Amino acid sequence: MKKFFISPSILSADFSRLGQDVQNVLDAGSDMIHFDVMDNHYVPNLTFGPMILKSLRSYPIRAPIDVHLMTSSVDALIPIFAKSGADYITFHPDSTRDIHHTIRIIKQNNCKSGIAINPDVSIKILDPFLEKLDLILLMSVYPGFSGQKFILSVLKKIRSLRKYLNFNFPNILLQVDGGININNIFDVAEAGADIFVMGSAIFCSNNYYETIQNLKKKIILVSS
Repeated sequence: MKKFFISPSILSADFSRLGQDVQNVLDAGSDMIHFDVMDNHYVPNLTFGPMILKSLRSYPIRAPIDVHLMTSSVDALIPIFAKSGADYITFHPDSTRDIHHTIRIIKQNNCKSGIAINPDVSIKILDPFLEKLDLILLMSVYPGFSGQKFILSVLKKIRSLRKYLNFNFPNILLQVDGGININNIFDVAEAGADIFVMGSAIFCSNNYYETIQNLKKKIILVSS
């Protein structure tokens, strides 16, 4: 049976008690944590840096953490986030002058590498780099803010990429981020996603355990 991963985005967490809030969603059944880094240049929002990640690791949060860099320059940040506790580091192609070089920096710092693709970017941009990737993140909203509506046209992109990966790079994980909730997670899973990034759908719910278990029940239907 295919394995799926629920990855809450701390962009929607309670920052007055971040460590405990993150631990709570993990105890409720989440598989990993998504860490959105925004610099108010690449996207119109400002979030958090490596000190927050290091604090989570000291809490201690032991689950895999995927750092999604939405910054205008990434190469200098990668070693810092790696040292602070990142497991995956994902970046956008237009945030670096040399994609191969950026992937190499990620690998040299003992992290798994990912590339993020916005809704209006063709997946063909990935072709020269697929052999070096561990993860592909398809954005189903335009990055910047939580709580946006899922862009339905991204489902076709997920299906197309999933089919290609199954035949050529089956070990690459396919992650989808933006607007996923209980009403559409089945469609996203059926299209071929492995990792489901969700912020408000989980952190704004009244019962983390009930929410995550209901999400997993929807996903399991794809494999049955």
